[in-house]
Amino acid sequence: MTYERFLNPDIVAVPPSGIRRFFDLASTMKDAISLGVGEPDFVTPYHIRNAAIDSILDGETQYTPNRGLLSLRQEISWYLENRYQTVYNPETEIVVTVGASESIDIALRALIAPGDEVLVPEPSYVSYSPSVIFAGGRPVGVVTDAGNGFRLTPEAVRAAITPRTKALILPYPNNPTGGIMPREELEALAQVIREKQIMVISDEIYSELTYGGLRHVSFASLPGMWDYTLTINGFSKAFAMTGWRVGYLCGPAEVVSVINKIHQYAILCAPRQGQVAALAALREGRENGYAEVLRMRESYDRRRRLMVEGFRSMGLDCFEPLGAFYVFPSIARTGLTSEEFCERLLNEERVACVPGTAFGACGEGHIRCSYATAVDKLNLALEKMEKFMRRL
Repeated sequence: MTYERFLNPDIVAVPPSGIRRFFDLASTMKDAISLGVGEPDFVTPYHIRNAAIDSILDGETQYTPNRGLLSLRQEISWYLENRYQTVYNPETEIVVTVGASESIDIALRALIAPGDEVLVPEPSYVSYSPSVIFAGGRPVGVVTDAGNGFRLTPEAVRAAITPRTKALILPYPNNPTGGIMPREELEALAQVIREKQIMVISDEIYSELTYGGLRHVSFASLPGMWDYTLTINGFSKAFAMTGWRVGYLCGPAEVVSVINKIHQYAILCAPRQGQVAALAALREGRENGYAEVLRMRESYDRRRRLMVEGFRSMGLDCFEPLGAFYVFPSIARTGLTSEEFCERLLNEERVACVPGTAFGACGEGHIRCSYATAVDKLNLALEKMEKFMRRL
């Protein structure tokens, strides 16, 4: 029996994740070093795990309110105001979601009508364009490059806007490039948003992971941008809580109430123990100055420098990332495509990276490597990659 006539052709046409393909291949090789999946190698801090365990032992196994535990939303509100100068009412302007990924999905579904266009910077995270398609919209790529730090320019955004443009995804610090947007460039972009009056979905999941003394600037904190911005964040990256699947979305109450409709019918609520753990992460962070976050960030910073120096020493051009935990070196000089490079590197040296094309066509000629893994493995991976490069 064929099921073609039952399936949505737009969804059938979406390719599988390029990240997962190489991760799955590496998982079949016992001696492979995976630099593919963006997951911290740190275990969730003890006090966070313990809070969830206590919650289970106390019999707290019921649903939470659709929008999430009010105590967690209150703590999120305090955190955002004090860390990023964005103010949200915890009762009406915050929804706790199943990871930041759900926030992206339901934000797009709430905003997009069939045929609407969404501007998606490229290279960027693999799920943005598919999520636009799943919502019935059309993703429109806006190319960035290493020449300007993979930043989104107001000129490029303005040129991509049409009468059908509904929203812009703003993914900084950026996955896969590690690029960031400084305040002055965000302010220039804000002028275009005010003029064209489109919504901004600001994915700030890596907001705590910036380097070189630079601090993340939340787009909603800029003058006049709060009304046009949906801020998305979560606990996976900064707090080493990937498996807990807790994120959140913040924005104007009128928009968030519509987003919450989708959340309550499709999901009901994020898992209670994940929310309890997230609450413990923020409360302890408030008390100790986010010491665990700082410790992890300092470790990532050392690994970041190690990777950049390693790639440059083997003759590859490598943009210096100032955010997230990825490097995006150019492998163009090898004469191989990104796919060919990654396949040969995996088969010949047992090192798994992700082809740049997984993040958009303009990623060709690059590979993405996550440095959120142990230093000894990073050193070994660099040694193996240098051997591979010498053979090439």
